[in-house]
Amino acid sequence: MHTEFEIIPAIDLIGGKCVRLTQGDFSSAKEYSANPLEVALRFQDAGLRRLHMVDLDGARMGAVAHLNVLEAIATHTDLVIDYGGGISSLETLQSVFNAGARYVSIGSMAVRRPDVMEKWIQNVGAERFFLGADVVHGFLAIGGWKEVSEVHIQEFISHWTSKSIHYFFSTDVGRDGMLSGPSIELYKTLLSNHPGIRLVASGGVRSVRDLETLKALGCSGAIIGKALYEGHLSLKD
Repeated sequence: MHTEFEIIPAIDLIGGKCVRLTQGDFSSAKEYSANPLEVALRFQDAGLRRLHMVDLDGARMGAVAHLNVLEAIATHTDLVIDYGGGISSLETLQSVFNAGARYVSIGSMAVRRPDVMEKWIQNVGAERFFLGADVVHGFLAIGGWKEVSEVHIQEFISHWTSKSIHYFFSTDVGRDGMLSGPSIELYKTLLSNHPGIRLVASGGVRSVRDLETLKALGCSGAIIGKALYEGHLSLKD
């Protein structure tokens, strides 16, 4: 088990640029940098070791769109990268690993096509998956958060831990990009019901104190986006 707490900065990509959305709304996209590699190098220079890359164009179109950006970052940094958005076939999955990702982050496919997901696990191993469990009132939001499924988060985590996946990240969609603090109650419940998982908090983090709270809860890490880009948290912090 990993006991260290990982700070995982996020790079969300639209048209090859770093952007942030608010609550998953594409019309709210705000550009922060036209050079994702430069942003990744800044993260590495600050001592961060992980990177969460979200291919928003891929998620919207259902086909990976930014393998070139992934490859550039994987080639020029030592960051351990997870990449997600638009991964819908074994070929794509392999191409993401070939381009340099250590993990793939999967959300919608694990809800919509668990049969396909199980084949992928047999092909590449459960330890390469970082599963996203984004929730609206306890139910999973899929398809770039445009649709709320009938699958409850507890049931989802139980199902995939039974298939040997133990690495999850969870966003309370209502808090994403709002800088309103993380979903402490949600994470508390998930950790007490599924004690073996590595759970990474995502959404709402706005201060070092939030990170300390999440670490004390037993989270394995936190994905940070807007707080870093808007200067609420500095890389030095």
